[in-house]
Amino acid sequence: MLLGSIEAGGTKFVCSVGTPELEIIKRVSFPTTTPSETLALVIDFFQQYAEELQAIGIGSFGPIDIHPASPTYGYITSTPKLAWKDFDFVGTMTEAMHVPIAWTTDVNAAAYGEYVKGHGQGLSSIVYYTIGTGVGGGAIRQGQFIEGFSHPEMGHIFVRQHPDDLFEGACPYHQNCLEGLAAGPAIEKRFGVKGQELPVDHLYWEIEAYYIAQCAYTATLQLSPERIIFGGGVMQQEHMVQRVRVIFKDLLNNYVRTPDLAQYIVTPALANNAGTVGCFALARDRVWEV
Repeated sequence: MLLGSIEAGGTKFVCSVGTPELEIIKRVSFPTTTPSETLALVIDFFQQYAEELQAIGIGSFGPIDIHPASPTYGYITSTPKLAWKDFDFVGTMTEAMHVPIAWTTDVNAAAYGEYVKGHGQGLSSIVYYTIGTGVGGGAIRQGQFIEGFSHPEMGHIFVRQHPDDLFEGACPYHQNCLEGLAAGPAIEKRFGVKGQELPVDHLYWEIEAYYIAQCAYTATLQLSPERIIFGGGVMQQEHMVQRVRVIFKDLLNNYVRTPDLAQYIVTPALANNAGTVGCFALARDRVWEV
């Protein structure tokens, strides 16, 4: 038996097949262009494994429709990527592959990966943020995503702007929301270079950490998770998580007692594999349901 994973990102699709033990056998990536171009490559990849493939988990950029009773369930909805707006992703994959499809956001998939095989193992609740090309967040309690009329859009909360940051923001919807201030493109718009090209001692990193620490502050006071995990390209820099812990402690000002910060605010145990593992786990859950 094989499981499939699709991490559908704004710049690339990462497609994998793996085992019920959530081990990766084969992984490829394709650029995110148009649905017809990208999914032709995706479907061609999975058809190589059609005889053994039992289910596919999809973690997609969004917003997406997550409600099975909705007429647009499985669609990417109001995305700024216009070619993908109102696209029936799940329907297209179901018609092509004829296997059960698990469907959630890209950040929920990464959160689930950490929950089942990473820093969330043995815990009842976690919050996972990705700080990269975009900013997103997902929360899990007792094995279930915290959702309502839709999935959370934690990357678009408003944060207090750092007094030394005069950047107007880069979000096309909300300008200076969290994503508009802290995502990779916002850093590049400020300095004309990608964040990884800024030196470790650049003064900007304290500003970035201030915004990320506000994520942890908000999650702590609203959800009281047992652990907060920060993934994404920005957090791959080792100095960032410690900066965030220091500023978080100042922001919280001893108002509530949290777990030890070295264990409470962490980066993913699965590194870049969290989304893939999460999609495998969601696909495995679908097999068990059917």
